[in-house]
Amino acid sequence: MESNIGSKHPDRLDDIDRHIINALRADGRVAFAQLAEQLKVSPGMIRQRYNRLVELGYLKVVAVTNPMLMGKRSSAMVGIRTDGRKMMDVANKIAKFEEVVYIVATSGGYDLMLEVFCRDNEDLLNFMTEKLAKVDGVRETESFIYLKILKEIYF
Repeated sequence: MESNIGSKHPDRLDDIDRHIINALRADGRVAFAQLAEQLKVSPGMIRQRYNRLVELGYLKVVAVTNPMLMGKRSSAMVGIRTDGRKMMDVANKIAKFEEVVYIVATSGGYDLMLEVFCRDNEDLLNFMTEKLAKVDGVRETESFIYLKILKEIYF
């Protein structure tokens, strides 16, 4: 997923667009008719606005699962230091691992940060030693096992 950080589109949003986005963030299944009633516009207008927001990349429709209920009981953030010129190759290889749900290139102490979900601690250990450590260009890793997720939002 490519980032739109620094996008030149924020000025294209008006109050109706923002209301639609905020309502869908609160409840992704809210009916267009309900939004139209709140905004005193037609459901067709909400549908058109929604389609435009999706087309322009402001909205992406996905199902968000609960990893714990899906059998992924061990999760961690992992910081990775890479051989400088291999950073993007490393990132592309790691992105293919099913355990990895989030990966970013960063500045600072780590070149890459990733979020992983595994069945249990043994599965996490296997991921760290048998998959991640064997990727050419990975120099060091540091894992931060999640004890409890205190806040999780989808902006």
